[in-house]
Amino acid sequence: MKPELMLATNNRGKIGEYRDLLSGCGYELVTPAQKGISIEVAETGGTFTENAALKARALASTLGLLTLADDSGLEVDALGGDPGVHSARYAGDNATDSERIDLLLKNLEGVPSDQRTARFRCVIAIADPAGEVRFAEGRIEGLISFAPRGHYGFGYDPVFYLSDRGKTMAELPVEEKNRISHRAFAAAKACLMLKSLSKISKKKLQ
Repeated sequence: MKPELMLATNNRGKIGEYRDLLSGCGYELVTPAQKGISIEVAETGGTFTENAALKARALASTLGLLTLADDSGLEVDALGGDPGVHSARYAGDNATDSERIDLLLKNLEGVPSDQRTARFRCVIAIADPAGEVRFAEGRIEGLISFAPRGHYGFGYDPVFYLSDRGKTMAELPVEEKNRISHRAFAAAKACLMLKSLSKISKKKLQ
């Protein structure tokens, strides 16, 4: 039987991606909803790393399970790195993906294509119940398009343009996105950590 790994989110898009990205890491992914837990952790950190650690530590200590949390977002150079850690709340706490995209494009009006450089960043924190945290980071560079394109993915994917593919992230099939996304790169590093932790745990039991 695989050990459980708590995934500190109830976001369906993230859950689906992580189930795929971490499928070979040797853990059974569970969510707060599956455990009947409704816990909100205030993302008060000023960086992706701080916010990921806050969420991972909170659930790990509350549930007594190894916990994986991430914080990710979009950094647009012409906007001084915004929306950054505020990516999910860029247009307000209850805004839709479409509303966030509309605000982003409005704030970039008049900015030429070569100055619309941006990146998706993802920081994963893996916390154990004792409070020890390990980190993994992934990123992907791109441009912000002038209008949304594509129906896959979620968040800002429809306006994140990949020059080498000539498509936005939302135009890529799920399988392709999960090979090249910021979350995929971070998850690959996290998977190596999880496998290492599993080996350590097994040795302790012997």
